[in-house]
Amino acid sequence: MKHLVRIMYAAVLLTATGCVRNSSQTWEDMKTAGRYMHRGVDAMFGKDYESRLLTSDDEFIGPYDDEFVPLRDSDLRNAYAGLDGPLPQPKGIPGQKGVPSLSEFYAPPDMLRHYFQAVHFETDDFAVKDKHEIEALLQMASYLKKNPNTYLVIMGHTDERASASYNMALGMRRANYVRSFLVKQGVDLNKIYTVSRGKEQPLALGHAPDDWSANRRSEFKIFEK
Repeated sequence: MKHLVRIMYAAVLLTATGCVRNSSQTWEDMKTAGRYMHRGVDAMFGKDYESRLLTSDDEFIGPYDDEFVPLRDSDLRNAYAGLDGPLPQPKGIPGQKGVPSLSEFYAPPDMLRHYFQAVHFETDDFAVKDKHEIEALLQMASYLKKNPNTYLVIMGHTDERASASYNMALGMRRANYVRSFLVKQGVDLNKIYTVSRGKEQPLALGHAPDDWSANRRSEFKIFEK
């Protein structure tokens, strides 16, 4: 019950925050809030979910104290240095007014895959630091600028450690960091959307450091008009 209260409290906070934003900034927050609230209410009436969103705190695996770096909003603001103010969300909402819905995005075909390679992150970090992956992002930015009718969804993923809510936030920061990087390179910010998958879609199913490393990633889907 204590864990359920936490889930529903998180949902209320997300919803309340959305009330002071415009609609284009809240579409993902509202989906997440609704998901937590729906599952929390169902759990009150005995419906059990296997989703990792409801994993008990007793099943927490790491991170170890000497690795853990708390998330701070100021860190994310620093990622936007060089832009004129905070990076705004896209003007269009997926599925409305000519903007493709999220279900219409797809994995890049083979001939484009080298432009949209996944990038990876260190534990509890959301900045891309590997020089080869930074070069890959620069190539992606170049392709997107040359193909302005291409929409992009960035999906932020985490490893299995820490709570579901923490990882949902971390996944979003990872996706937003990549978005800010691309916008700095001149890509149209209204063509880039971000989604957090948290720890719910692991690429590697093991519980070793190599598995965690593979799962700390951002992946990409595209839609070309």
